[in-house]
Amino acid sequence: MPETTYPLFCPVAMAADMLEPRWTMLVLCEMWSGSTRFNQIQRGVPGMSPGLLAKRLRDLESKGLVARIGGKGKDHAEYVTTPLADELEPIIRQLGEWAHRNIKSEVSLEKLDARMLMWNIRRKINRLELPRHNCVIQFTLTDPLSEAVNYWLVFKSGIEPDLCYSDQGFNVDLFIIASLRTLTSAWMGYSSFESEISAGNITLVGHEIMARSLTKWLVTSSYARLCNSDRQRDLEPVAAE
Repeated sequence: MPETTYPLFCPVAMAADMLEPRWTMLVLCEMWSGSTRFNQIQRGVPGMSPGLLAKRLRDLESKGLVARIGGKGKDHAEYVTTPLADELEPIIRQLGEWAHRNIKSEVSLEKLDARMLMWNIRRKINRLELPRHNCVIQFTLTDPLSEAVNYWLVFKSGIEPDLCYSDQGFNVDLFIIASLRTLTSAWMGYSSFESEISAGNITLVGHEIMARSLTKWLVTSSYARLCNSDRQRDLEPVAAE
C-alpha cells in the first residue's frame, strides 16, 4: 500500500481525510465565529492566500461541510456551515483546549500574527462595558525585529465594530501600546492584563475610564479560562493528609 494512502475503513482515518488539509479547521472555526462572506473569512485567517481559501471552500462544499448561498449577479456569496460540520464544532473546540493545556506557552507565542489577533480581539469586545458608544481605540504593537504597526478599532452605534489597518484621521479615545507577544500572552491567558499593565509592558494613554475598565470590555480568549483555572489551582492550599 502506498505510504500516502489512508486505510479509509478506519473512522479516525476517514475523519482525518475530511479535515486534514492545512487551514481547513481554521476556516471552519472562523465560520463558527460568525464570518460568512469571503473577505470576512480571509480576515480571520490572514496567512491564507485568496486562491487557497477559494480552493478550501470548494473542497468543504464538495464534502458537505459548507453550503454556498447566493453569489449571482451583484449579490455576494455567503458561506455557512452545514449540520454535518456543526457536529464537529465541540470536537475541534476540545482539540484546541487540549493544545492550550499541554503545549508550552513559549511554543504558542513563537509564531504570532498581529492581524489574526486583532480580528479576534475585535469580535470579543463587550460593548456594554464601554463607557462611550462611539469611540476609537488605537493599538500600537511593537516588535523587536520590525517596525511598530498600528490598528484601529472603530465603534459606532448600531453597526459591527470595524478593524482598520490604516489611519483614516480618527480622533482616538484610547491608545494601547504593547509588544505583539505581550498582548497575545495577556489575551490568551498565559499572563494577565493586570500583571502586564502593572509591569509597564502594556501602556494605556487617553480616556481614563476606558483605561481603568479595560479588563471589563476587552474580553480575553475563551481559552484563557483554562490558564486561569490552572493558576487558581496552583494558589489553592494543599490539604493535609
